Amino acid sequence: MIMNLTTVVPDKLVCPEGKRRIEYVDTGGTGLYVEVRATAPDQGTYYLRYKDANGKTCHQKLGTTADIDLDEARRLAKRQRAEITLGKDPRAEQNATKTTPTLAAFFRDHYLPHAKVHNRGYLKKEQMFDLRVKGAFGSMCLDQIKRQDIAAWHTGLRDDGLSPAYADRFLALLRHVLNKAVEYDLLEKNPASGIRLFNPDNRVEHYLGPEELEGLLHALKSGSKRNFMVRMVALFLLSTGARLNEALNARWQDIDRDNRVWRIPAANSKSKKVRSVPLNDSAIEVLDQLGTEGKNESLFVNVAKGERLQYVHGAWDRLRIKAGLPHLRIHDLRHQYASFLVNGGRTLYEVQQILGHSDPVVTQRYAHLSSRSLQDAANSASDAIKGATAESR
Repeated sequence: MIMNLTTVVPDKLVCPEGKRRIEYVDTGGTGLYVEVRATAPDQGTYYLRYKDANGKTCHQKLGTTADIDLDEARRLAKRQRAEITLGKDPRAEQNATKTTPTLAAFFRDHYLPHAKVHNRGYLKKEQMFDLRVKGAFGSMCLDQIKRQDIAAWHTGLRDDGLSPAYADRFLALLRHVLNKAVEYDLLEKNPASGIRLFNPDNRVEHYLGPEELEGLLHALKSGSKRNFMVRMVALFLLSTGARLNEALNARWQDIDRDNRVWRIPAANSKSKKVRSVPLNDSAIEVLDQLGTEGKNESLFVNVAKGERLQYVHGAWDRLRIKAGLPHLRIHDLRHQYASFLVNGGRTLYEVQQILGHSDPVVTQRYAHLSSRSLQDAANSASDAIKGATAESR
């Protein structure tokens, strides 16, 4: 029904009896009309009728008569007609927004299934997402997440008391999730890219001096039976340069005593490739002391439970304090092993192969140790010169 809507009282609009809906179309060819349904008497909805670039008739909702008045509806219709003339299609943009999932939906339906297949730490990622990311951005569509909002959130994590490194881990997770959305063509670019970390290089390694090493070995080779297995784990890590998870998952069937090699299956290796670790005399000595060979599938066993050892950090904290090294992390034992190799004259390539680094760039962190070894070698020449000078006097 075409009529001047000014003559109609919006809150008195009715749908004729026997009809499910009726349109009251504004005069003047503006495209503005009010739809009234029998299910909602005395209330209508303002729409703008227009044709898109393909000549298809479209209907864009402007608001209900309860929310906006006629003057506001006419202003909205006029503004949108101008935008349409310039090539904008509000209906298409609205439909595009509807097809873009929220961050929570994308994480649940796409990111997490992918992580379960390709990342053994997916459970930790899921916990972190639920803990800090979901509440901040989970209900937002992917294309609604803005760079400035991410930066403010990242800063807010520090205000909440998180350490710089821990706050960076949440940012890294969000960045990785959004990178995957870009890869799936759901985003044009990642709004988290380029946001500066609090600790851009937080790799910290603790190397032991001779007296510190002596104190550590004393603590590991003597102690109560209660922490025996954890002491053996630490000695094994120090003797092989293995990662803690690799050692805790080690099985006797993977140990080749004849060739003195420990084969780490791909499922337990960080690189997801099978790798072989040479077993030196110190590592063999640890194996000889364990007492689990032929009795249990695993090397390191929780004797009280008769199952694979899983948790070591509580006992390790007590051990490092006993050794006078409260700052020493269990992963530092891997770095210490690398220092043994480099200072013993082994090349960085050899270190890379033994430690199982997939990228030589990772091994480069030990290059300064190589420089120190070379300096010691150079100093030996200086000592020889000084000695010859003294003899000539």
